[in-house]
Amino acid sequence: MNILTTLILALGMSMDAFAAALGKGAVLKKVTFKEALRTGLIFGVIETLTPLLGWALGIAASKYVMAWDHWIAFVLLTVLGGRMVVGGLRHRNDEEICQPERHGFMVLALTAVATSLDALAVGVGLAFLQVNIVLTALTIGISTTIMATTGMLIGRFIGPVLGKWAEILGGIVLIGIGTSILVEHLGLLN
Repeated sequence: MNILTTLILALGMSMDAFAAALGKGAVLKKVTFKEALRTGLIFGVIETLTPLLGWALGIAASKYVMAWDHWIAFVLLTVLGGRMVVGGLRHRNDEEICQPERHGFMVLALTAVATSLDALAVGVGLAFLQVNIVLTALTIGISTTIMATTGMLIGRFIGPVLGKWAEILGGIVLIGIGTSILVEHLGLLN
Protein backbone atom coordinates (compact mmCIF):
# COMPACT_ATOMS: atom_id res chain seq x y z
CA MET A 1 0.00 0.00 0.00
CA ASN A 2 1.50 3.34 -1.01
CA ILE A 3 1.47 6.54 1.05
CA LEU A 4 -1.43 8.11 -0.90
CA THR A 5 -3.60 5.04 -0.32
CA THR A 6 -2.68 5.09 3.37
CA LEU A 7 -3.59 8.79 3.67
CA ILE A 8 -6.93 8.28 1.91
CA LEU A 9 -7.66 5.32 4.18
CA ALA A 10 -6.76 7.40 7.25
CA LEU A 11 -9.00 10.27 6.14
CA GLY A 12 -11.89 7.89 5.51
CA MET A 13 -11.44 6.26 8.91
CA SER A 14 -11.45 9.64 10.66
CA MET A 15 -14.68 11.04 9.18
CA ASP A 16 -16.98 9.39 11.73
CA ALA A 17 -14.83 10.77 14.55
CA PHE A 18 -15.05 14.24 13.01
CA ALA A 19 -18.86 14.11 12.89
CA ALA A 20 -19.11 12.76 16.45
CA ALA A 21 -16.67 15.39 17.78
CA LEU A 22 -18.62 18.12 16.01
CA GLY A 23 -21.69 17.15 18.00
CA LYS A 24 -19.70 16.82 21.22
CA GLY A 25 -18.21 20.29 20.77
CA ALA A 26 -21.59 21.84 20.09
CA VAL A 27 -23.02 20.88 23.49
CA LEU A 28 -20.18 22.11 25.70
CA LYS A 29 -20.41 25.46 27.48
CA LYS A 30 -16.99 26.51 26.23
CA VAL A 31 -14.60 24.49 24.08
CA THR A 32 -10.99 25.32 24.74
CA PHE A 33 -8.21 24.12 22.50
CA LYS A 34 -7.01 21.96 25.41
CA GLU A 35 -10.41 20.22 25.64
CA ALA A 36 -10.62 19.82 21.86
CA LEU A 37 -7.13 18.31 21.78
CA ARG A 38 -7.99 15.99 24.72
CA THR A 39 -11.01 14.75 22.78
CA GLY A 40 -8.96 14.41 19.61
CA LEU A 41 -6.30 12.41 21.42
CA ILE A 42 -8.84 10.04 22.98
CA PHE A 43 -10.39 9.42 19.56
CA GLY A 44 -6.95 9.20 17.91
CA VAL A 45 -5.47 6.71 20.37
CA ILE A 46 -8.51 4.44 20.12
CA GLU A 47 -8.51 4.76 16.34
CA THR A 48 -4.82 3.79 16.34
CA LEU A 49 -5.38 0.74 18.51
CA THR A 50 -8.40 -0.71 16.71
CA PRO A 51 -6.71 -1.50 13.37
CA LEU A 52 -3.81 -3.01 15.33
CA LEU A 53 -6.26 -5.17 17.25
CA GLY A 54 -8.06 -6.11 14.03
CA TRP A 55 -4.77 -6.98 12.38
CA ALA A 56 -3.82 -9.15 15.37
CA LEU A 57 -7.13 -10.99 15.18
CA GLY A 58 -6.26 -11.80 11.61
CA ILE A 59 -7.74 -14.59 9.59
CA ALA A 60 -8.98 -16.85 12.40
CA ALA A 61 -11.41 -14.44 14.02
CA SER A 62 -12.21 -12.16 11.10
CA LYS A 63 -15.58 -13.70 10.31
CA TYR A 64 -16.72 -13.20 13.92
CA VAL A 65 -15.48 -9.62 14.17
CA MET A 66 -16.91 -8.56 10.84
CA ALA A 67 -20.20 -10.36 11.56
CA TRP A 68 -20.93 -8.20 14.61
CA ASP A 69 -18.96 -4.94 14.36
CA HIS A 70 -21.74 -3.03 12.63
CA TRP A 71 -24.32 -4.12 15.21
CA ILE A 72 -22.06 -3.12 18.11
CA ALA A 73 -21.40 0.30 16.53
CA PHE A 74 -25.11 0.78 15.80
CA VAL A 75 -26.19 -0.03 19.37
CA LEU A 76 -23.47 2.07 21.05
CA LEU A 77 -24.04 5.11 18.85
CA THR A 78 -27.83 4.84 19.05
CA VAL A 79 -27.76 4.63 22.87
CA LEU A 80 -25.30 7.55 23.18
CA GLY A 81 -27.17 9.60 20.58
CA GLY A 82 -30.54 8.74 22.13
CA ARG A 83 -29.33 9.97 25.51
CA MET A 84 -28.26 13.26 23.91
CA VAL A 85 -31.61 13.70 22.14
CA VAL A 86 -33.58 12.94 25.32
CA GLY A 87 -31.35 15.33 27.30
CA GLY A 88 -31.92 18.06 24.73
CA LEU A 89 -35.69 17.52 24.69
CA ARG A 90 -35.88 17.75 28.48
CA HIS A 91 -34.70 21.38 28.40
CA ARG A 92 -37.66 23.76 28.10
CA ASN A 93 -35.65 26.81 27.10
CA ASP A 94 -32.06 27.87 26.62
CA GLU A 95 -31.75 29.23 30.18
CA GLU A 96 -32.34 25.76 31.64
CA ILE A 97 -29.56 24.11 29.69
CA CYS A 98 -26.78 22.82 31.90
CA GLN A 99 -23.90 22.75 29.49
CA PRO A 100 -21.00 20.71 30.79
CA GLU A 101 -17.49 22.16 30.90
CA ARG A 102 -16.13 18.92 29.44
CA HIS A 103 -17.23 15.43 28.50
CA GLY A 104 -16.34 12.52 30.74
CA PHE A 105 -13.59 10.18 29.62
CA MET A 106 -15.92 7.16 29.42
CA VAL A 107 -18.46 8.99 27.23
CA LEU A 108 -15.70 10.04 24.84
CA ALA A 109 -14.04 6.61 24.90
CA LEU A 110 -17.32 4.79 24.18
CA THR A 111 -18.10 7.18 21.34
CA ALA A 112 -14.57 6.71 19.98
CA VAL A 113 -14.84 2.91 20.19
CA ALA A 114 -18.20 2.98 18.42
CA THR A 115 -16.88 5.17 15.61
CA SER A 116 -13.68 3.12 15.25
CA LEU A 117 -15.15 -0.37 14.85
CA ASP A 118 -14.82 0.00 11.10
CA ALA A 119 -11.07 0.48 11.67
CA LEU A 120 -11.07 -2.85 13.49
CA ALA A 121 -12.52 -4.52 10.41
CA VAL A 122 -10.02 -2.66 8.21
CA GLY A 123 -7.23 -3.99 10.43
CA VAL A 124 -8.48 -7.53 9.83
CA GLY A 125 -8.36 -6.87 6.10
CA LEU A 126 -4.86 -5.41 6.35
CA ALA A 127 -3.66 -8.68 7.87
CA PHE A 128 -3.96 -10.17 4.39
CA LEU A 129 -1.88 -7.45 2.74
CA GLN A 130 1.80 -6.62 2.86
CA VAL A 131 1.53 -3.40 4.86
CA ASN A 132 3.41 -1.80 7.67
CA ILE A 133 0.54 -2.06 10.15
CA VAL A 134 2.20 0.18 12.74
CA LEU A 135 2.73 3.01 10.25
CA THR A 136 -0.78 2.59 8.85
CA ALA A 137 -2.37 2.56 12.33
CA LEU A 138 -0.37 5.63 13.38
CA THR A 139 -1.44 7.47 10.23
CA ILE A 140 -5.08 6.63 10.95
CA GLY A 141 -4.66 7.73 14.58
CA ILE A 142 -2.99 11.03 13.70
CA SER A 143 -5.63 11.80 11.08
CA THR A 144 -8.38 11.01 13.59
CA THR A 145 -6.75 13.20 16.25
CA ILE A 146 -6.64 16.12 13.82
CA MET A 147 -10.18 15.57 12.55
CA ALA A 148 -11.75 15.10 16.01
CA THR A 149 -9.94 18.13 17.40
CA THR A 150 -11.12 20.18 14.43
CA GLY A 151 -14.66 18.85 14.86
CA MET A 152 -14.71 19.95 18.50
CA LEU A 153 -13.45 23.42 17.60
CA ILE A 154 -16.02 23.86 14.84
CA GLY A 155 -18.71 22.50 17.17
CA ARG A 156 -18.06 25.30 19.64
CA PHE A 157 -19.27 27.82 17.04
CA ILE A 158 -22.32 25.76 16.16
CA GLY A 159 -23.41 25.28 19.79
CA PRO A 160 -24.24 28.91 20.66
CA VAL A 161 -26.15 29.35 17.40
CA LEU A 162 -28.27 26.25 17.88
CA GLY A 163 -28.79 26.54 21.66
CA LYS A 164 -30.62 23.54 23.11
CA TRP A 165 -30.97 22.08 19.63
CA ALA A 166 -27.20 21.47 19.49
CA GLU A 167 -27.49 18.52 21.88
CA ILE A 168 -30.45 17.11 19.94
CA LEU A 169 -28.62 17.56 16.64
CA GLY A 170 -25.47 15.97 18.07
CA GLY A 171 -27.51 12.96 19.19
CA ILE A 172 -29.17 12.67 15.79
CA VAL A 173 -25.72 12.78 14.14
CA LEU A 174 -24.51 9.89 16.33
CA ILE A 175 -27.66 7.87 15.60
CA GLY A 176 -27.21 8.65 11.89
CA ILE A 177 -23.60 7.45 11.94
CA GLY A 178 -24.65 4.22 13.66
CA THR A 179 -27.51 3.69 11.22
CA SER A 180 -25.30 4.34 8.18
CA ILE A 181 -22.74 1.82 9.46
CA LEU A 182 -25.50 -0.77 9.92
CA VAL A 183 -27.12 -0.07 6.53
CA GLU A 184 -23.75 -0.20 4.74
CA HIS A 185 -22.71 -3.49 6.34
CA LEU A 186 -26.10 -5.11 5.75
CA GLY A 187 -26.02 -3.97 2.12
CA LEU A 188 -29.52 -2.47 2.33
CA LEU A 189 -28.81 0.26 -0.24
CA ASN A 190 -27.36 -1.95 -2.94
